[in-house]
Amino acid sequence: MPSDDNHNPDLESPFNKLPVVVVVLFLIMAGVEAVLALGEAGLVGGPSAIGWRLGLVRDWGFSGDLFDAMWADGFFPLEHLARFLTYPFIHLSFTHALLAVVLMLALGKMAAEVMGQLAMLALFVLSGIGGALAYAFLLDDPVWLVGAYPSVYGLIGGYSFLIWRRLEGTGSKQLEAFTLIGMLMALQLIWSLFGSVGNGWVAELAGFFCGFFLCFICAPGEWGRLLRRMRDR
Repeated sequence: MPSDDNHNPDLESPFNKLPVVVVVLFLIMAGVEAVLALGEAGLVGGPSAIGWRLGLVRDWGFSGDLFDAMWADGFFPLEHLARFLTYPFIHLSFTHALLAVVLMLALGKMAAEVMGQLAMLALFVLSGIGGALAYAFLLDDPVWLVGAYPSVYGLIGGYSFLIWRRLEGTGSKQLEAFTLIGMLMALQLIWSLFGSVGNGWVAELAGFFCGFFLCFICAPGEWGRLLRRMRDR
C-alpha cells in the first residue's frame, strides 16, 4: 500500500516547525540579502546593482548624525523615523547577514514558543529601536548603523531573562544567566585586539538590556506578577 507522503516527516518543510513571525522575519532578511548578493554577482540588475547595498544603507540605514539633527530641530519626518524599523534588515555583506539570520531563527523560535509570537516580535522590534537610540545618544559616530544584531541581542536578553527566572526558582546563582552575553562581549573585546570592530557593540548591548527588561512585561506570568506587586504596595 503506498505511503502517504503528506505525513512523511522527511518531506515536511522546515518552516512548518517555525512560528509564522519567525518565518516572515527570515524571508524579509534573507530576501533582501539574496537580491543584493545576486546584484553584486552581476546576475540581476546590471552594472548599477553593484551600488544597491550602499544605496540601501544610505536610504534605509540608521544614522546617528541624522537623528541628532532631527533631535536638535525637534522635527521627526516619518521617512527618517522608519529607519528605526528598516536598518535591521540591511547588512554589510552576505556573512554579516548569515550569522544574524541564524541567530534570529534559533532565538526567535525559542522566544515565540515560550512567550508568544507577538512578544517575540516586540522584543525584536523594540530592542532594535532601543539599540539605535543608544547608538545616537551615547556616541558621536558618523558610521551608519545597519544589521539585525541589536534586535538579535534583544532576543538574547529574552533568553537570559528566562534563564534568570529559572535559576531564581532553584536557588542557583542568577548571574549564570548572563554567561552568554558575557561570552559575546568578551569575543568583541578579543576581535578588537586584531582589528577595528566599530561601535556597533553599543547598540547591541543596549538591545540586550532592552530585551531583558521588556521581559518583565512580555514573559509568561510576568504581567500578573507586576500587577500583584502594585496591588500589594
